[in-house]
Amino acid sequence: MSAHALPAAARLTEVTPSITGREIVAELVPPPQFRTATFESYRPDRDFPSQAEAVETLRSFAQVWEPPQPGGFFSRRRKRQPDHKPGVYLDGGFGVGKTHLLAALWHVAPGPKYFGTFIEYTALVGALGFQQTIDLLRGSRLICIDEFELDDPGDTMMMTRLLGSLVAGGTRIAATSNTPPQALGEGRFAASDFLREIQSLSSHFETVRIDGLDYRRRDMSGSAVVVDPDTFDRIVSAMVSRGEKITADRFRDLVDHLATVHPSKYVKLISGVETIGLVDVEQLHDQMEALRFVAFVDRVYDAEIPIIATGVPLSEVFDSEMLQGGYRKKYLRAVSRLIALTSGELPPHE
Repeated sequence: MSAHALPAAARLTEVTPSITGREIVAELVPPPQFRTATFESYRPDRDFPSQAEAVETLRSFAQVWEPPQPGGFFSRRRKRQPDHKPGVYLDGGFGVGKTHLLAALWHVAPGPKYFGTFIEYTALVGALGFQQTIDLLRGSRLICIDEFELDDPGDTMMMTRLLGSLVAGGTRIAATSNTPPQALGEGRFAASDFLREIQSLSSHFETVRIDGLDYRRRDMSGSAVVVDPDTFDRIVSAMVSRGEKITADRFRDLVDHLATVHPSKYVKLISGVETIGLVDVEQLHDQMEALRFVAFVDRVYDAEIPIIATGVPLSEVFDSEMLQGGYRKKYLRAVSRLIALTSGELPPHE
């Protein structure tokens, strides 16, 4: 551990946030960078036709909400609605535009509707209880679930029951993930023991594959930016003197602090912060610490908060064993986002 003193600034490690079910619900809208996302503003890569095809599939999926054509039931002009499963599942690598398309679908749907990450919905159940969550979401026209992951058997069964109840009531579901629905849970727990639940869950979805390259790496180097301690101090001091909200924490202290805060509260942890400073970044070797840091990075990325850091490049924060394990895609997505956050390159859509 470096003996370099931290500059005077706010500390994330001194914040102990709380969040209520009502506050979680208020946050169930697209992140700021996607609040104007449309199908027209999505820029498909011509080298990967599946991107344009995904747009057309979602447009077709959204036709269920279009008003009926004039002319009566027996009119030849009456537009027949396309047949779709009640859910659509966007499966693809990170950085191919899944979240942008999910938000675009949300914008064209009539209310009531909700948009949140998988962890936000599980946190909502934790805050309100299962039945109250069902009562709250029942009657929704669309539920969007970003970053869909099933990391433990409890989540598998809970989400199966939740989505099954909502679909039975006429709610349509849209989700994104890096893993096809039938493969959720692979490499994380004994998925074979819960195959029936996973198959039941995946039966609700029409899977839409989106191929392509991570747009965040198209014009960026493959490593997160690192500054030396003196430069770090100068940047923090200058921002503090200008009245800007920058935090400065030792990386190890932040990782330890994240263990005391439920991931659903990370959004409150960084509320109002304009820049995050991390000192003495080190490689992580503990799976739980790494997964908590991934959840933290996701919220920082959604909030578009730049990071300045010293020590090990944040793109190297996950060890080689993690990058080869069951959570590989999660870690690679986080690395991609960390490169963007430290380089100052935050593209307008994902």
